[in-house]
Amino acid sequence: MAEFIGIPYARITLAAAIPAVLYFTGVGIGVHLEARRTGLKGLPPDRVPQLGRILRERGQLLIPVLGLIVVMATGATPVKAALYAIALALVVSAFSPKTRLKPGDILDALEQGARGALGVAAATAAAGMIVGSVTLTGLGLKLANGLVTLAKGNLLLTMFYTMITSLILGMGSPTTANYVITSTIAAPALVHLGVPLLAAHLFVFYFGIVADLTPPVALAAYAGAGVAKGEPMRTGINATKLAVGAFLIPYIFVMSPQLLLVNTTFLGAVRVALGAIVGMVSIESGVQGWLLVEANVLERILLATAGLMLIHPGLVTDMIGLSLFLALYLGQRRRARKQGISYLL
Repeated sequence: MAEFIGIPYARITLAAAIPAVLYFTGVGIGVHLEARRTGLKGLPPDRVPQLGRILRERGQLLIPVLGLIVVMATGATPVKAALYAIALALVVSAFSPKTRLKPGDILDALEQGARGALGVAAATAAAGMIVGSVTLTGLGLKLANGLVTLAKGNLLLTMFYTMITSLILGMGSPTTANYVITSTIAAPALVHLGVPLLAAHLFVFYFGIVADLTPPVALAAYAGAGVAKGEPMRTGINATKLAVGAFLIPYIFVMSPQLLLVNTTFLGAVRVALGAIVGMVSIESGVQGWLLVEANVLERILLATAGLMLIHPGLVTDMIGLSLFLALYLGQRRRARKQGISYLL
């Protein structure tokens, strides 16, 4: 992305930081509400790994990750940063007998890394052919114009159509190839309507990656189904339901670039982030059918409506969405007290 749009890597990572945290927050909210609805309990305290012990035994393995981030932030190339991180990993792994690598282990790691790189290299080369074809034929511009025309110039509709396009283009693609394809074909539609370049590229990349959760080609969900010995398609559908609140985030940072720390103050970014969290809770509650207690059909519709109102950063829509959510929350809290149900919020 830094090469494609000419924005420094450090600036891109800073802009993506809040949306990334919000994504995992949204997934966590979905998992929490589903667990409350189904009565799912966590591990007993005696079986929970102790953070202090893990850090003492393996905490040094965080150093290569931090080193990779620091080297990349200084403007080094990805290849150089990766090389430094690999060398650092070899050094810090020797600090503890439990993580120390033998010569055979190092050779196995190099072999596995080469095997993994082959698939990415092939996919990236194929993506390059697609990009070349799209650029030379003008197909990307035509598709972008087609999406804008189909949406009749409406930004929300254009974002929705671009989201669907990115989900389709991102199916089964490795991360790098995913971005190359979606940024070439789908991003120009948003840029055409005046969306900031960084926001447009992060929007299509976000949904290109989320394609790993959404059926029919939900690779990440299918991999999880294999581990859990579950039914693949059902796992993909449930994964989408659990992450549906996080689907709001790209819409919010396109409508309100403050979330990407563009032309804003820290307090401005916090305000938008808090609104996004409330919106995700509301949407997830509507989809899961549970906030503090089981929600009826009308409550689910109103919760989803409140969440959608918080997409647009306007004062009126925010007040309506927050007021509606607060009213539903207070009603659910009264019912939870009557039923003797404990609640976190």
